[in-house]
Amino acid sequence: MDWSGKKVIVGVTGSIAVFKACELVSQIRQRGASVRVAASPEACRLVSPVTLRALSGEEPITDLFSSAVSPVPHIALAEWGDALVIVPATAHMIAKCAVGLADDPVSAIALCFSGPILMAPAMETKMWLHPATQDNVVRLKKRGSVFVGPVEGWLASGKKGLGRMAEVETILAELEKLLFPKRDLEGLKVVVTVGATREPLDPVRFLSNRSSGKMGSAIAQVARERGADVVLIAGQMEVEPPPDVPVRKVETAQEMMEQVMALADWLDIFVGCAAVSDYTVDKQEVKIPRRQEPLTITLKPTPDILSAVRQRRPDAFLVGFSAETGDPITRASRKLKEKGLNLIAANDVSRPDSGFGSDTNLCTFISADGSSVTLPLLTKREVAERLWDAISQMVKDRK
Repeated sequence: MDWSGKKVIVGVTGSIAVFKACELVSQIRQRGASVRVAASPEACRLVSPVTLRALSGEEPITDLFSSAVSPVPHIALAEWGDALVIVPATAHMIAKCAVGLADDPVSAIALCFSGPILMAPAMETKMWLHPATQDNVVRLKKRGSVFVGPVEGWLASGKKGLGRMAEVETILAELEKLLFPKRDLEGLKVVVTVGATREPLDPVRFLSNRSSGKMGSAIAQVARERGADVVLIAGQMEVEPPPDVPVRKVETAQEMMEQVMALADWLDIFVGCAAVSDYTVDKQEVKIPRRQEPLTITLKPTPDILSAVRQRRPDAFLVGFSAETGDPITRASRKLKEKGLNLIAANDVSRPDSGFGSDTNLCTFISADGSSVTLPLLTKREVAERLWDAISQMVKDRK
């Protein structure tokens, strides 16, 4: 794809992976984009500004008082660029961006920049996995920053582990998504259910499950980014919902049913990603006392939200999720037919890398025509992208 007319800022920081930043600058320029480089003092100890100037074709910004762009270079550059790539993104730079420090050209530009920011972390495994770093990453993701990597591989210490910077081609692919965002869902109205419902037993206890809401939140966020009007109906979540998506909070399956049906005539696409309790009980008005003998509780089925939407809206595009153990494909296929879905995503939640609360998922998409696609292990954001790719194409094929 020709990137002509696009303007990219590359923020280079002090990591041994800086050699990949040099290749990235060259590749961005070869694709036709204009590129300007800002480098931290630590980066300049590892790569010469002369090299950065030769690769970008422009004088790099190496201190806050450089006059290469303007008397206030970090402001001028932040207003100039369409996207900011921080590569390598060290633990130190991630921390500075998370708390809003601005004592070098890269962090100063990041604090001024209002466009999309892509970070490619590179550091030792223990630094990446440290709770402080992970908290900073979560904070930046909530603000909209996109992370690519790190990956497993050889590190500067000579050890193998998680912390190696993603390859240049992978970073370029993510950058292209930011520069040329898909808008294939414009005009579509989408409702997504997310999180876990809670069915009260008494004033202090409830029946629920381990759903974190990560998958549904990613689905809503991607749909919004691709142009859809999105409403999120949320049960209990361990993550913050997307900042630009309206949220209707619910607790029980019945409350979720009511909110979904209130939007049933409005929606074009319904994605049932919430882990809705299959059973409820008659709530006791006082706390059930502890006894030595066994306690018998009668469970009653909760409303079938997907079937209700299909009955109300036979023309809507319905997507379900089937979180199973044992044989997820067979059970998901049965659910697809019973509820009249257009598409279902099956995943085995007994796996630690694709269960409730994980950051990754291993899904198989099954369509109403019987065709299926099994995805590799991906982040939940990547699964959401693939899901909307499939939905978008199927919706087009229906027209």
